[in-house]
Amino acid sequence: MKRTAFMACLLLLTGSLAYAADGAGWKSAEAEIQDSRGQTVGSAVFTPTPKGVVAVVEVSKLAPGKHGIHVHAAGICEPPDFKTAGGHFNPHGKKHGLKSAEGAHAGDLPNLEVGPNGKGKLKATLSNATLEVGDTASLLGPNGSSIVIHAKADDGMTDPSGNSGDRIACGVVIGKR
Repeated sequence: MKRTAFMACLLLLTGSLAYAADGAGWKSAEAEIQDSRGQTVGSAVFTPTPKGVVAVVEVSKLAPGKHGIHVHAAGICEPPDFKTAGGHFNPHGKKHGLKSAEGAHAGDLPNLEVGPNGKGKLKATLSNATLEVGDTASLLGPNGSSIVIHAKADDGMTDPSGNSGDRIACGVVIGKR
């Protein structure tokens, strides 16, 4: 898996350098989400808009119920616990939670609802994030980023992670032209 993380970082760095060199922009970003066994359980697409970055996440093969889901501050997803993804993406130094008066992190998302069939979909806007090179709020910054799914629901307030439990799936966010 270290090779996968290395390749993801290399692709991100190569893409960032190419972007900066020719002045073109990222049209979107994507992540393939894998569980702790390395099996693909979903995908995420990130699209820039004037109001932030829209995230569309689709999953399958997950336990039914609500799951906390967040963008994390490092573009590394090493199983089994995905701790290499770092903390939540938080370039503005806010508290955790969409319900917090002092929040939220730029990477905080509403809970992902997974149905009895193990499938779920979430569409939400990260209003304090971008895909712009050189912006500290960019999901495609020097450290990259990842999207992490947790075992339990996020309570929307408790710092730093909403009591959302273990990290059960992770995907590195990679820019697309």
